[in-house]
Amino acid sequence: MAETDYSTRGAYVTGGADFTRDTNYIEDRIVEDPDRVRSGRGPTGGSIGNPRGGLSEGAQAWPVEAGRYRLVAARACPWANRAIIVRRLLGLEDAISLGTPGPTHDARSWTFDLDAGGRDPVLGTERLQENYFVRFPDYPRGITVPALVDTETGGVVTNDYPQMTLDFSTEWGRFHRDGAPDLLPAGLLDEMQPVIKRVFTEVNNGVYRCGFAGSQEAYEDAYERLWTAMDWLEERLTTRRFLMGPTITEADVRLFTTLVRFDPVYHGHFKCNRNKLTEMPALWAYARELFQTPGFGDTVDFEQIKAHYYVVHEDINPTKIVPVGPDLANWLEPHGREALGGSPFGDGTPPGPVRPGEEVQPGHSPLYPA
Repeated sequence: MAETDYSTRGAYVTGGADFTRDTNYIEDRIVEDPDRVRSGRGPTGGSIGNPRGGLSEGAQAWPVEAGRYRLVAARACPWANRAIIVRRLLGLEDAISLGTPGPTHDARSWTFDLDAGGRDPVLGTERLQENYFVRFPDYPRGITVPALVDTETGGVVTNDYPQMTLDFSTEWGRFHRDGAPDLLPAGLLDEMQPVIKRVFTEVNNGVYRCGFAGSQEAYEDAYERLWTAMDWLEERLTTRRFLMGPTITEADVRLFTTLVRFDPVYHGHFKCNRNKLTEMPALWAYARELFQTPGFGDTVDFEQIKAHYYVVHEDINPTKIVPVGPDLANWLEPHGREALGGSPFGDGTPPGPVRPGEEVQPGHSPLYPA
């Protein structure tokens, strides 16, 4: 089979001016109390999820059960990275196992090429696509991560990443570690959802609208929207230690996975180059603090991140050349955010050391020197 048979060329810049993300996911949920969830307020579908949501029409409720589900999450992907972070912050490692596909793939999507024999050691599959097809033989959409897979059948349960991390907080509570943070404080939910929405539309997805724009006009519009939001965040974080106040929340997890990729990838590859993250004092200090907080930076593999974007996105980097830089040592410089008061975990505690076998490869992060 020729390599070009499964080329990703044409998969990202499709010819339309504006990049539109497909947000139609498998909206099944893994829940503690299906009856309670069915009576929830509002749908879960969409771009940011709903911590008070119910079940979408036709969606299935699966039982919370330790050891049954495997989180398949490529470290390269920002959406998957946030699922890895929330799982670690809440201490769900014993309840939900982790499979990590490699950073590069073809049009058939993610492969378990980092594992011995090129197969996931629990699922036994070579490609995540196989697990989608177990449940949906004619699955018509992209094979995306993160995905939760039922280890009993090998079939995918859900790839609804906006809802997934919310459910880790709200539905898996009896498996949380002692001292786990409350990432969804009840008193802040109404204020947090609009913040999360703006972060998603203008920043998380905004960098992609810049990178995958199909016209100069669409690119410039996306660029203006992105930097308007980045300036808003810079102002907000000048006086707040974290997005919602003195402790970390789900909103910080969602912003962090874009910020940590900004200078290595989005600044150049996606043409988001008004300035670097390192040139925005509040945002850069905030990002450094999160990176140095257990559960955040210790999940980040910069080499996989660069390999994914520069190799897979043939539409905008047909040579597949991966940049050597930038120098990452500055992620460990003091951040000085303590002066704003508060602390990352409030009355809780940070997670312990990364589980053996889940560490980032040495040399791929300043936290994991070669």
